[in-house]
Amino acid sequence: MSLTRKERNEIKEYILWNIEEHPNDIVRFTKDKYKLSRPTILRYLFELAHQNKIEIEGSTRNRKYTLKPFIEYTQTYKIQKNLAEDKVWRTDIAPLFSNVSKNIVDICHYGFTEIFNNAIDHSEGSTIIVSIGIWIDHVIMSIDDNGVGIFNKIQKKYNLDDPSHAILELSKGKLTTEPASHTGEGIFFTSRMFDTFVISSGMYSFVTQKADVLFEADENKIGTEVLMQISLKSDRTTESVFSKFVNDLDTYGFNKTIVPVQLVRYGNENIVSRSQAKRLLARLERFKTVVLDFQNIESIGRAFADEIFRVFPNNHPNTTIYAMNENKSIKSLIREIQKDR
Repeated sequence: MSLTRKERNEIKEYILWNIEEHPNDIVRFTKDKYKLSRPTILRYLFELAHQNKIEIEGSTRNRKYTLKPFIEYTQTYKIQKNLAEDKVWRTDIAPLFSNVSKNIVDICHYGFTEIFNNAIDHSEGSTIIVSIGIWIDHVIMSIDDNGVGIFNKIQKKYNLDDPSHAILELSKGKLTTEPASHTGEGIFFTSRMFDTFVISSGMYSFVTQKADVLFEADENKIGTEVLMQISLKSDRTTESVFSKFVNDLDTYGFNKTIVPVQLVRYGNENIVSRSQAKRLLARLERFKTVVLDFQNIESIGRAFADEIFRVFPNNHPNTTIYAMNENKSIKSLIREIQKDR
């Protein structure tokens, strides 16, 4: 029995939605779902390849199928006086998103203009390379400048120990190398809007995903590259992200932050000292609410905990510190310290 056009299109769409999770067994996976023959599924795959929607690699036995973006855009922009992020978005980028839902467009608009503007104002470079790919299920945007490098610039501006210390400060928010013209909120909020947010510069990559992670790179990255990815099925909105970091919804203000404790660690060192705590707590008195994320932290020292949960609150009563993702031993130590306040 032949399939209707609607049924054939449904099968092709199913393949496109699932091919990234099943690059080597998409034939079997689709065959099991629709109870069709292997030659029939292969015919659909070759049709999708002919339509330039997927790529087929390898021989019959080791064949691999990969999704190709429906829309690809790459452009190099020269940093000069008349270069403006809103104009670039309006004339070059926005038309690419004509078939994307409004909440995703709003997030990509915010992220693109914030990061592109940072490259114009802060990079001290001469060019910005923009790359955008839109697939059936997600969007990836990359903004890459050839400037001095964001971590290096922050380190020098604030006289910090090294680039990894600059990343810790950047993760807190309200950090900018030019406070007269920037609030330092753009990167913080952008990193929370996307499913994956990566800043690569020098020998480090800072990744915000399910948890903030710092990676050391194999080679030196000249300038700064920011990569942003979000699912087209996401129901996240710019408003929902802003509201997570505002305590009083009646009075707009960036007064809450979440800081990953693991960024205070150098290598595999233990987290035990007051100096580590002070580095973690630097500038946090600017916030009304601070949430410390203890994900991937197995233990902390008593001096470290005392500085955070007794000394700091006593000295800064207008800032409240909470812990999240702490294990039982850390939670017990925090409770014990707080009893002595």
